[in-house]
Amino acid sequence: MLKRENDKIEQETLELENSHLVNCVVRNCDVFYSGGSYEWHNVTWDNVRWHFRGPALNTIQLLQTIGVLKAGQKPPPQVTGSTTVNLD
Repeated sequence: MLKRENDKIEQETLELENSHLVNCVVRNCDVFYSGGSYEWHNVTWDNVRWHFRGPALNTIQLLQTIGVLKAGQKPPPQVTGSTTVNLD
């Protein structure tokens, strides 16, 4: 797993899978997520463009179809927090 700690990640393309981010600011980036494992702690997401592919996109589409998410609904422009997802 790629670990970045105490880093400002700006204007990059970031693949969320297999990323471990700690005390980072992610700003003005394209973030791609396909449904795999990731981990982040104390990360601020500021003005990122989220892109979902594969199983993650399928989940988004299902949630829209059953009315849990509105079509075209976007994540908030700034999010701070911690999470761990391990699907192995």
